[in-house]
Amino acid sequence: MKAAIFDVDGTLLDSMSVWEDIGERYLASQNITAEKNLRAALHTMSLEQGAAWMKEKYQLDKSISQIIEEVLKIVSDFYRFEAPLKPGVKKTLEWFKERNIQMTVATSGNRELTEAALARNGILDYFEQIYTCTETGAGKDEPLIYLKAAESMQAEPNETLVFEDALHAAETAKKAGFVVVGVYDEENRKNISKMKEVCDCYCDRMDAAIENICLTI
Repeated sequence: MKAAIFDVDGTLLDSMSVWEDIGERYLASQNITAEKNLRAALHTMSLEQGAAWMKEKYQLDKSISQIIEEVLKIVSDFYRFEAPLKPGVKKTLEWFKERNIQMTVATSGNRELTEAALARNGILDYFEQIYTCTETGAGKDEPLIYLKAAESMQAEPNETLVFEDALHAAETAKKAGFVVVGVYDEENRKNISKMKEVCDCYCDRMDAAIENICLTI
């Protein structure tokens, strides 16, 4: 292996929970107790749809755009001040660095917030570049972000590891010829069996992958 590409949310950062409970977090900031099934109600909604739904459901005296702005502020603060690393991340990154294996980030998230969270956790300097789906122009249902990241490291897909927690992303990388390492995340637990089928290696925590990776480098 010559290179490694890392997803952020659910892989490097234990950050998926903020998206799962953002409704509760927002209502709590308004001193409102959320109903028990709020997550399920908001799960399939866009940010705009969710804001409109909460405005009506909880009779919020705010515009939809104001609710969205306040929700995004909560998310921003979480990345800037709270989001922790997943277990074993720093040990794994150091292992790759010691072996002169190049590393980049490929994320569906916001660049500014990603950089802030990685810097605060002391791992930003491990990565040569950060690629975002927005800047690349395609989501992780297409391999473009992985291909661009590999190209920047002058590595072919079959000599590049991709670390992902989400099934759709792992499937995309695998179909594009990358060596895929699945990393467990609580929010994606329902897809564990499928992840194990798709990925070349699947681990409960990132540093558990090192022994398996050792055999391929």
